[in-house]
Amino acid sequence: MAKSANQKLKLLYILKILTEKTDEAHCMPSQEIIAQLASYGISAERKSIYDDIECLISFGYDIVNVKSRKGGGYYLAGREFELPELKLLVDAVQASRFITQKKSRELIAKIEKLAGPYEGKQLQRQVFVAGRVKTENESIYYNVDRIHRAIQNNFPVTFTYSTWNIKKELQPKREGKKYQASPWALTWQDENYYLIAYDDVEEKIKHYRVDKMSHITELTNEKRKGVEAFQKFDIAQYTNMTFGMFGGETETVTLRLPENMIGIILDRFGRETDVRKLENEMVSVRVKAALSGQFFGWLTGLGSQVSILAPEYVQKEYVQFMEKIITNYKQDK
Repeated sequence: MAKSANQKLKLLYILKILTEKTDEAHCMPSQEIIAQLASYGISAERKSIYDDIECLISFGYDIVNVKSRKGGGYYLAGREFELPELKLLVDAVQASRFITQKKSRELIAKIEKLAGPYEGKQLQRQVFVAGRVKTENESIYYNVDRIHRAIQNNFPVTFTYSTWNIKKELQPKREGKKYQASPWALTWQDENYYLIAYDDVEEKIKHYRVDKMSHITELTNEKRKGVEAFQKFDIAQYTNMTFGMFGGETETVTLRLPENMIGIILDRFGRETDVRKLENEMVSVRVKAALSGQFFGWLTGLGSQVSILAPEYVQKEYVQFMEKIITNYKQDK
């Protein structure tokens, strides 16, 4: 009975064999295909193999018959993804901080199956890259799915939000009291996943690190809030001006810097940035930024040739920011 049942699946098993055991450099002769089918309890003759492969080709599979005295055979040529594309996917998974090491290995193992049996080994070697900081939240995979579902269904969510303590443990903020927000978008910034949402209590747009969220629950009896706020919301602009996703008061800041540093600004804020030429190979740029210690720190990292021209109060806050740092060092002496 088992053999008879498997016999009806012969075409599928031939496709499985060619997918898992052949590529351009490794053909499989019909006699070997027959032997492989036998291991699944399926009997076959050489002529039936020719007919079955013709059926698969007619259906659309790119199966090549290599004719050679030294040993030809069949191999599956056309695959859903090319090897360079799969390498790109593996690199993206491995580089993603919000995916745990365990889940990264599981995903990469699945990606390997999309390649041929021998090309898949090249993807395995890519797993062992320089160690990257990874989240330890195993539930993030499912958190993302729950958030997407809430966005599609127009539901607000509640969740617990955590932060690191001195013991290197994530502990709930606000003594575990639930947050409530209306999710509108997910964004990937600085190798982390963030939820962009409308805070139903404070009535403003906020963001949350997804790997620090837990116990996400959809409020199926309510509807999302913040429709008007998000009608005029530009997520790309928001992530560009929010350094390290640390929020703050948004302001248009005018900077003065050398012409040869303009690329740094365009990479951060986009090609639509207002740029004006000044004397002595200097330029001024107008950028929108969320004023925070992260923004001032980024600005400091650009060096002494970059300065704030306006507004004056931002210039003063930046000077105070640097003075506080200097004071801390003076106090330590």
